[in-house]
Amino acid sequence: MDKAYKKPTFIQAIIPILFLIVALSFNVFFIFGDDGLSGSNQMILILASAVAALVASRLGYTWSELRDGAVNSISSAMPSMLILLLIGSLAGTWLLSGIVPALIYYGLQILNPTIFLFAACIVCAIVSVATGSSWSTVATIGIALLGIGKALGLEEGLIAGAIISGAYFGDKMSPLSDTTNLAPAVAGTDLFTHIKYMAYTTIPSISITLIIFLVIGFVGIESSSQPDVEGILAAIDKSFNITPLLFIVPVVVIAMIVKKVPAIPSLLTGSLLGGLFAVIFQPQAIEQVAGSDMNFSFAAYTAVMKALYGDIAITTDNEVVNELLSSGGMYGMLGTIWLILCAMVFGGIMETSGLLHKITEAIIKLANSTGSLIASTAGTCLFFNATASDQYLAIVIPGRMYAETFKDRNLAPENLSRTLEDSATVTSVLVPWNTCGATQSSVLGVATIAYAPFCFFCIISPFMTMLFGFLNIKIRKLKEEKVATPV
Repeated sequence: MDKAYKKPTFIQAIIPILFLIVALSFNVFFIFGDDGLSGSNQMILILASAVAALVASRLGYTWSELRDGAVNSISSAMPSMLILLLIGSLAGTWLLSGIVPALIYYGLQILNPTIFLFAACIVCAIVSVATGSSWSTVATIGIALLGIGKALGLEEGLIAGAIISGAYFGDKMSPLSDTTNLAPAVAGTDLFTHIKYMAYTTIPSISITLIIFLVIGFVGIESSSQPDVEGILAAIDKSFNITPLLFIVPVVVIAMIVKKVPAIPSLLTGSLLGGLFAVIFQPQAIEQVAGSDMNFSFAAYTAVMKALYGDIAITTDNEVVNELLSSGGMYGMLGTIWLILCAMVFGGIMETSGLLHKITEAIIKLANSTGSLIASTAGTCLFFNATASDQYLAIVIPGRMYAETFKDRNLAPENLSRTLEDSATVTSVLVPWNTCGATQSSVLGVATIAYAPFCFFCIISPFMTMLFGFLNIKIRKLKEEKVATPV
């Protein structure tokens, strides 16, 4: 016999959310600022979890049930955390091997500040469409583009916004992407119908984004603020053996991902190849990282191992270059993993106790028209990104919740799948404690609050899908109404 639980009221369900919002806002805006991710935000999430557990206990849930819910939630995020660790290793060996410095070196000779943001967005979009992974795109080409942009004197939040906008456009439109496959599966449509209907809202969103970046490039950047590019090139050239052969490694990794090799073995291969290329091409960098008091074999092992797991830095006589040539390896990702663990505990308790369902149930009741239904779906996806802290949950749970409602309103499932992607996939990166927001912030070394205002594609997309809903543009009916014809 199933255990009977009390149903939460809306007030009970919203208490942990209000606590989380107020406490995080106070923590970030008045006390710790960007340093909140060092531990204080994690503690806020734990305290919010405790508040949720107290509310759930009043409803009849036992600690063991809530604990199991938290553990299951953490388990769902384990692949992401493993990927995050390997991204740290890849960043370290790609720095030591000269891959990232080479990308910066050649990029500085091709790009200029006026078109950089526009070009960075397009490059990341192309790579992300090809690989189906925004995370891999940001961790590879994105890191290099950030270095190029900073060397050109651009503000890092703006650069990260262009990188992430392009990467998430590609992730959203690629048939290789996990979220692009997940959304139609949950909604009940096929992959290519889903992509076709996404194009109606996604292409206008990315077009507006590119126009904004072009305008910023032409009117928003002062040329007098640019540093000495020739000095930067000379410093990189002096510290590394720069050769196009280094690009073999990123090409191999991208090819593996395109061939649908899973992310974890692909990133591990890229990390190890980066270490091998460091030994072959960068003896000077290896000596600097390992120290000069040992033979080369031991120095190579020491330097590569440090690049995989810990902090390394290449020091030059140029301060701008020194800011670009450092990495934290796996160790640098531990704070982000800590944040993800705490966020998943909160999301697990909220979902297990039915508190999240109560809130979203109230939202559904407000959806009286097609436009309001799509807006409610988008709002629910944003809500789950902020509370469940995982984009997959933000797709799956609202998808299950609204599937019958869309069907009852005679709306084809591709309307739902498009809305899920337009709101859940792209806004996950805007939430600092979401797995996506925490990851991209850690990988790029730019606080979520710094880049979020410039992720124009991610901000525009949910508004675009709501606009299409309210204006009844490209809203496919499940059964087209028959028009009577005269006899």
